[in-house]
Amino acid sequence: MRSDDTDPVDTRLGARLAELRTEYGYSLGELADRSGVSRSTLSRAERAEISPTASLLNRLCAVYGRTMSQLLSEVEAEPAPVVRTADQPVWQDQASGFVRRSMSPPHPALRGELVEARLAPGADIAYDRPPVTGLEQHIWVLEGALDVTVESTEHHLGAGDCLRMRVWGPTRFRCAAPEGVRYLLAVVRP
Repeated sequence: MRSDDTDPVDTRLGARLAELRTEYGYSLGELADRSGVSRSTLSRAERAEISPTASLLNRLCAVYGRTMSQLLSEVEAEPAPVVRTADQPVWQDQASGFVRRSMSPPHPALRGELVEARLAPGADIAYDRPPVTGLEQHIWVLEGALDVTVESTEHHLGAGDCLRMRVWGPTRFRCAAPEGVRYLLAVVRP
């Protein structure tokens, strides 16, 4: 049951997830089979009883053919050409210590977006598949260190390093710095 202190973004996100499931004509069981997420977790996310994790959203984005930024932008107001710092949506995955600020949210006429990401010390996030197959990503480490595994190849990135890749399979992001890591992620849809 929703409490009065439920985050409004989680409420709008839950409603959007329910709308997408309806638009695609999936039952909770069908979506669970396609995403690998349990029916109960999907139901609780749609009712905003839980705040979905980055991993859960990634699985749903893969089913719906969207990037995470696209999905999150769908629960925000229409993006303006200039996005002021105070207007850049921030989303946080409390469970993993992942904070994501959408500096340049997706726009229907554009294929690219910019995201500032922060991982807490010890944070380790694994994605079993890309949200969109062949997604182009550029990861530029601003502070700290980040270990990124793309399929079976691991890359250790320090401040100033940039990794360019197309995502076809599993990826993993691990904070390799005791003070955490801050990086810029440029995402370009295929």
